[in-house]
Parts: sequence; structure tokens; C-alpha cells
Amino acid sequence: MTAAEAVPQAVPQAVPEPVPEPEPEPEPVPVPQAVPVSEHVGTPVAVGTPHISAAPGDFAPLVLMPGDPLRARRIAETVLDGARLVTEVRGILGYTGTYGGVPMSVLASGMGIPSMSIYATELFRYYGVRRIVRVGTAGALTTSVALRDVVIASAAHTDSSVSRLLVDGVTLSLAASYRPLRAAVDAANAAEAEEPGGPAGSDPPAVHIGPVFSSDHFYLDRPTVLDALERRGTLAVEMEAAGLYAVAAAEGGEALAVLTVSDHVRTGAALSAADRETGFDRAVRIAAAALRADG
Repeated sequence: MTAAEAVPQAVPQAVPEPVPEPEPEPEPVPVPQAVPVSEHVGTPVAVGTPHISAAPGDFAPLVLMPGDPLRARRIAETVLDGARLVTEVRGILGYTGTYGGVPMSVLASGMGIPSMSIYATELFRYYGVRRIVRVGTAGALTTSVALRDVVIASAAHTDSSVSRLLVDGVTLSLAASYRPLRAAVDAANAAEAEEPGGPAGSDPPAVHIGPVFSSDHFYLDRPTVLDALERRGTLAVEMEAAGLYAVAAAEGGEALAVLTVSDHVRTGAALSAADRETGFDRAVRIAAAALRADG
């Protein structure tokens, strides 16, 4: 053994692996707060809904509901006093003011039963609204109903499934609420003697009370369906009343539709855009009286 071999060799020391520093806890991701859901009418909503940006208290308990947002603005400007804009989400305009000293709002519904159902539900459920009257246009079915006439819809037939969805196994009768219906009829009767006649000294537009047909299809041509509806007393065709009446029944609110006849399904006659607005004002006054029904 050599001298070099006799010297003990140092044992190599294992180098410890560096201990990784713990990663910082991730910051919690904010979770959007869901709109509170309540089974009770008038449950307040904290910060708007997915479709309405109004704050609690921005809507009056009484609401006029045209389909067209521009018509809602026109009602706010020409019918309500002191109206202010309270929502404009998706271009759907809503205003609140007063009518005859009574707080009243107007909100557009958009077109069709699904859109009407969304806005009516949110008004009843989250904003404390208790009565909604749709003011819109309709196409006359029967020759006894003429252009410019007003149809107060006592009920709404529909080809939509909305009447079968609320109660399993039952097809609901979708009808107007009695108090606004009675008030609208009374207002129409009271105004009949005071209102001027139609064009060229003709008789003033008539007011009809009866059922309408709320169709899910605007362009679908089904003459046999319309014939059968007319034989059963249906006065006119439109696209929203059944949805409103169904929502009112589900949410415990009151509802009515007051419609201006803008065209005739049988004859093809139609009002001009300017004539529609002139005739529409008369229906709005009847609708506003219906909103103010006692009780």
C-alpha cells in the first residue's frame, strides 16, 4: 500500500436539493351574484336583472307595455308627466312618470311571447309591479272590426305552448284580469260621446271586447286556422297578449291588452305609419285608465 493509498479519502457529501418556496394562494375570483329568485310577487332586486338595469323603486306599480321601444319613448314624452328614463338595456326603453297624478311607468316588451314573458316576469317578480297593460297593434279577423278600431282583449288563444307549461297536464285559459278589463270598458264607453269621428266625417272608431289570437308565427299562412278562430268569435291576431296573461297568472299580477287595429287580415287594408300613431293614442288613454282601476 502506498502512502497515498493510506490517507483516508473524504466521503462526498450529498448536496440537499433546494426546497421550493410555497406558491402564493391565488386570489379568489369574484363570482357574479345571481339575481335573487323569489316565489313572491314584488321581491326586490339588488342591482337590476339580466334585462333591466333599473334600481329598486324605479318602476311604478302600474306599467304600460308597448312592443316598440320608440313607442315607449313617445308615450313617455306625450302621455306621462315628468317621465325619466330608468332602463335601456338592449335598447328596450323604460320610463317612469305620472299620469293624472298617479305614478305610472312604460316599458317596451319587444316582439313575441318569449320577449313579453321575460319583461313581464321581471317586472312582477323583482320590481313590485302589480298591473301591466299591453298597448299595441293587431290585425282584424272579422269584417265587424275595422281599421283604427280598438280591441280590448278579454282572453287570448294561442298556438304557443305557454298555456300548457304552467300546470302539468293542464291547458290554462289565458284571460284578462277583471278589474283593468272593467275599467277599460268603462273608459271606452265614457269617451265614446266625446271623441271625434273618423276621416271625412265617418263614424268614430269602435271599441270591441272579446278574445284575440296570440300567434307564434308572423308570416305563416294558415287560412283554415284563422277561419276556425273567427267562427269562434276571435276578433284579431297579435303576438304578445297570451304571454302577458300567462305571466300574470303565474306571478299573481293583473294584466290586460288594449290593441289598435292597424291592418285587416281579410282585406289586406292597412294604416300608414302616421295613422298608426294617431290611432294608437286613443288606445293608450284607455289603457292608462285601466291601469288606474280601483282595488
